[in-house]
Amino acid sequence: MALQQLEHADEQMRECIDNCLEAAQVCEWCADACADEGEEMARCIRLCRDVADLATLHARFMARDSGYHGELASICADACEECAEECEQHDHDHCQACAEILPECAESCREMASA
Repeated sequence: MALQQLEHADEQMRECIDNCLEAAQVCEWCADACADEGEEMARCIRLCRDVADLATLHARFMARDSGYHGELASICADACEECAEECEQHDHDHCQACAEILPECAESCREMASA
């Protein structure tokens, strides 16, 4: 189903769904790539996996207009911010991609939490 077909979703929600799905994709890539980097990347992997799960769950909650999506938006934003801070510390391309993409997801989730 195209996002435009979600009758309950305004532009702000559609953008947040897109940002959450993009965050999930980059975090899955980063977590997988970090697994090859060694044990020192354990925290990065954990945070990326948390974001991927939370972001996809948040996107699904918004898509079905769940009454809980506002609360989940705040948690997703927190996780995105923490993961971005961790990824910024690493020079790997996948970590830098996370550090670049996650703040936008966090911002749109914060907007959804306050809507």
